[in-house]
Amino acid sequence: MLVEHKETLVAEHRRFVSAIAQAQSLPLYMESIGFNPAQEPIQRPNGYPLYHWLQTVDGEGEIRSQGRVQPLPAGAGVLFAPGEPHEYRRTAELWRTHYVTFGGTAAPGILESLGMPASASYSWEADSPMARQLPAMLEEASCGGDVFGLDASRGVYGFLLTLWKFGQAQDNPRNDISQSLQRIAPLLDWLEASLPDPALNLGEMAAFSGLSPRRLNTLFHQLFGLSPYAYLLQLRIRRSQELLVSRSGRTVAQIGQDVGFRDASHFVATFRRHTGETPERFRQR
Repeated sequence: MLVEHKETLVAEHRRFVSAIAQAQSLPLYMESIGFNPAQEPIQRPNGYPLYHWLQTVDGEGEIRSQGRVQPLPAGAGVLFAPGEPHEYRRTAELWRTHYVTFGGTAAPGILESLGMPASASYSWEADSPMARQLPAMLEEASCGGDVFGLDASRGVYGFLLTLWKFGQAQDNPRNDISQSLQRIAPLLDWLEASLPDPALNLGEMAAFSGLSPRRLNTLFHQLFGLSPYAYLLQLRIRRSQELLVSRSGRTVAQIGQDVGFRDASHFVATFRRHTGETPERFRQR
């Protein structure tokens, strides 16, 4: 069970702290969660004993950690590893924050399996589910009744999955690329298997991946330098080249249908635009 602690100096500061000892025996548990409408300066030369997540709701703050100074505007957050020295302060007239602290024997393994560094900063789009994740968890905590901390544990796991899915790591570009590939790997496999469907579109891709069309478009540009639709066209052309060579008994029109083109003229025109020659000329080489 999470018990609410009300700050007397800042009436609107909401903070819930686990009051059940059994909760801390869970593989993953939430120690606290809160909303601070007037974030005060914090200095922790010895760090925090558990994982500590801090994100900006409104305004902006500044984080000092690992010898670096970085801004934390709205739509951004930072994860501190246990015992990591850090400090932060506001750099705008107002700095509203959400935070959650968590631990458990499974926490390091979960972060590792998701390819997420124990200490990193993240950002996300304004319409991302990340913007709603902690407010929803805070609201759930206010309802009480989570006697053994199981709901809070599931909430932390859901938070980490949402961060993995929608957050963009700022500290490690190579790791960010790896995370992005992991996120859309199932989609790439699905596209390969669904090539014959001429109705494939961005909306279906976004629905399959669980990402917004805008986020999906951003990921494809980051990874391939192409829009999702342009990637799909390239996939179709590459597959058609394989079939033109390996299936000599099928006509050009049939090959076009095999890879998702509605008619032969569209297939031929697209093939020529991408390769500089017609499918028939390619086949005769």
